[in-house]
Amino acid sequence: MLLPLPFPTALDYLAPEGAVSPGDLVQVPLGKRQETGCVWDRESDVPADFAPVPAREVARTRLKPISGKLDMPALPGDLRRFIAWLAAYTLTPPGLVLAMAIRARHTKPPRVVHGWVRGTEATEGLRMTEARQRVMAALGPHPATTASLAERAGVSDAVIRGLAAAGALREEVVTCDPLFGTPDPDFDRPRLSPEQGEAAHELSSAVREGGFATILLEGVTGSGKTEVYFEAVAQCLAQGRQCLVLLPEIALSTQWTDRFARRFGVQPALWHSELGGRKKRETWYAIAAGRAQVVVGARSALFLPFPALGLVIVDEEHESAFKQEEGVTYHGRDMAIVRARLAGIPVILVSATPSLETLTNVEAGRYRHVVLHGRHGAATLPRVALIDMRKAPPERGQFLSPALLGAMRETLARQDQAMLFLNRRGYAPLTLCRSCGHRMECPNCSAWLVEHRARQILTCHHCGHHEPLPHSCPSCAAEASLVPIGPGIERVHEEVRHHFPEARILVMASDTLGSPSATAEAVRQIAAREVDLIVGTQIVAKGWHFPDLTLVGVVDADLGLGGGDLRAAERTVQLLHQVGGRAGRAEKPGQVLLQSYLGDHPVMQALVSNDYQAFMAQEAAQRKPGFWPPYGRLAALIVSADTAEAADGLAGRIGARAPDLPGIQVLGPAPAPLAILRGRHRRRLLLRTRRNVAVQPILRNWLEGLKLTTHERVDIDIDPISFL
Repeated sequence: MLLPLPFPTALDYLAPEGAVSPGDLVQVPLGKRQETGCVWDRESDVPADFAPVPAREVARTRLKPISGKLDMPALPGDLRRFIAWLAAYTLTPPGLVLAMAIRARHTKPPRVVHGWVRGTEATEGLRMTEARQRVMAALGPHPATTASLAERAGVSDAVIRGLAAAGALREEVVTCDPLFGTPDPDFDRPRLSPEQGEAAHELSSAVREGGFATILLEGVTGSGKTEVYFEAVAQCLAQGRQCLVLLPEIALSTQWTDRFARRFGVQPALWHSELGGRKKRETWYAIAAGRAQVVVGARSALFLPFPALGLVIVDEEHESAFKQEEGVTYHGRDMAIVRARLAGIPVILVSATPSLETLTNVEAGRYRHVVLHGRHGAATLPRVALIDMRKAPPERGQFLSPALLGAMRETLARQDQAMLFLNRRGYAPLTLCRSCGHRMECPNCSAWLVEHRARQILTCHHCGHHEPLPHSCPSCAAEASLVPIGPGIERVHEEVRHHFPEARILVMASDTLGSPSATAEAVRQIAAREVDLIVGTQIVAKGWHFPDLTLVGVVDADLGLGGGDLRAAERTVQLLHQVGGRAGRAEKPGQVLLQSYLGDHPVMQALVSNDYQAFMAQEAAQRKPGFWPPYGRLAALIVSADTAEAADGLAGRIGARAPDLPGIQVLGPAPAPLAILRGRHRRRLLLRTRRNVAVQPILRNWLEGLKLTTHERVDIDIDPISFL
C-alpha cells in the first residue's frame, strides 16, 4: 500500500482475498488516524541502475487490515509505473509523488445533487394552498433542486418539504449536462499548405500506428505548428483515445483553447493551479472516467489518471517553466517523454527554438524530426536589427534610444501596433541611498528589494516580503535620498507614456494580469485594436497571434547574459527569438529592434542573422569538451540550515565524503548565488558525470548514513536547470 506521505517504501496491509486490485484507492489505519492509500504493485518499470532498495517483508500477524475501498476510479497501471519511475529517478519518497496524483480534494467524489419531480400520489385529497399550487405549476420535466424550485415558485423550503411528505413530490438525482463536450475531429478541418500537410501526415501516422516514439515538431514562429499537431490530436480522437497537451504557462491557455474550439467545436478540459477545488475534483473524475478526451494543462497534468491516453504533446518544449523547482523536482518535458514511453504512445515536442538537449537527441537518432521552414500564408519573418546603445544612447535618465522611439512613431503613424519587451517586473530592480550608498535588501534573502511604484512598496520576488516605500534612508536617515537604479517594466511604461501621451497603452506582466481571465481580456483588447502599444515582460513572448503588431522593441537585450548560468546564452536567444516572433505574423511585414551594448555577442549575431542552428552548434561545441549537459549529467545538492555556521558545517561534512571515482567530479561546497533564501542559509554542491553514468546510485551511496538535525536539510535536484 503506497500512502501519499514521505515514507521510503510502500507499507503492507491485510485485505480480503480478491477484495482489491493494484491501483484501487482505499482507506487504511495509520496510527490513530485514517489515510487514503493506493494498492501498489510489487514490480514496477524502474531501471535497475537507479532503483531503490525494496521494502522488507513483514509478518502477516503484524499487519493491520484495510478499512475499506473507496468508490472512485483506480489509478491506471501506466500512471503507477510513472509514479514509481519518477520517484526513483529523482530520489524522492514515492508517496510524495503519489500525492500529486491523489491530493485530498480528488478523493471526495463529486456531490450527488437531488431534485424534485411530480410524485405518484394523487393530490385530490391534499389541501392545496396557493403556495403549493405555485410549486406544482413550477415543476418541469427535469428534476429541480429545492433552492431553485423555491425561488421559481416564490415559496419557502418548508412548503416543498410538506408536498414531498404528502407524496406529491418525488426525489430524483439531478442529471447535469456533461462537463466537457465531445471534440469532433472533422468539425473544421484547416486548409494546410503542402509543407504543413506533409508534417501533419507524419504526426498523424505516428498516432495511427501506435507505439512509443518521440517526435520534434520544429517550425519558425508563425509557421502553423499548432494547426499541424491538431491533426495528430484529431487522429487520436478518431481512435477513441485521450490526448494530453502541456503548456508552459497558464496564460497561454486562453488563446490556445479558443483555437482548439474553432477546430474541434468544443472547449478542452483545463488543468492548472488556478482551478477551484470543485472544478478540479469534477475534472479529475471526468478524466478518470474517460469523459474528458483532450486535456490541456500545466506540468502537473502529467499525474492525471487517463484510462486511455493515446498522445502527449509538449508545446514550447524548450521553456524552463516546465521544470518544477520546489517539492518534487522534475522536468515536465522529460517526464512527459517517460509517461509516453510507459504508456506505449507517441509524444510530440513542439518549438521554434528547440533546446540543445532535444536537438542532441534528434542528431543521435533517438527522436524523429519534422520541420516547418516558412511562415504560413503571406506572412514573412520579421527583419531583426541591433541598436548599438553606445552609439545611440537614450536621453539622460531614460532607457529608450532615439532610434527605437523613431520606429515606434512611424509604426503608430501607420496605425499599426507596437510592443516593448523588458523581462523585469516592477519599477526598478534596485533602490539605493545617494547619500550613504545603502541598498534596500530583503531581510530574508540575499537579494535586492524591487520597487513597485504603482503600489508604493518594495518587494522581494523570491520570498514575497514587502514593505512600504520609505521616505528616508533607513541607514543614514537622509530625507528624499533614495533613488531607483535601472529600469523595470513600470518605469518603461512611464517613459512611453511621456513620449506617446495619446497612445492607448497596455501593460502585460504577471503583476497586472493576475488570472487567466485577465489575460484573456488583454488579448481581446489587443486583437480588437483597442490597444496601440503593449509593454510587457516574459508573458508577451508566448505564442500570441496579433495580426496588426508589426514592431517589437527589446529594451535590454543583454539582460540574462550575465552570471554563471550554463544555459544563459541559450535561454536568451530562445526568449528574444520568441519575442521577436510576435511581429509581422500576418500580411504586414514585421521589424524587431534589439537595444544592446554587446552587439558582437554570439546571441545578438544569431538573432540578426536568424541562424539558430549555427548558434546551437556553437553552444554544443562549447559544452562537449567539459561533458556539460546534454553531453554529461548533473545533480545538485542544496544544503540549507538556520544559520551560516550550520550550513557550512553540514556542507563540509557532505563534501568530505564526496565520491572519488573515475569519470565523476564534485564541485563545491560553495555558497549558493542566493546564499540566503526565505531566512535559510544555502550551500551548493554539484555532481558531474559522463552521460553513460547514472547519478542516482552514486548519490544514494554518498548520502547513506548522513544524520540531519531538524534544522538541516539536503535537497537533491537531478538535471538542474537553475543554479540559484
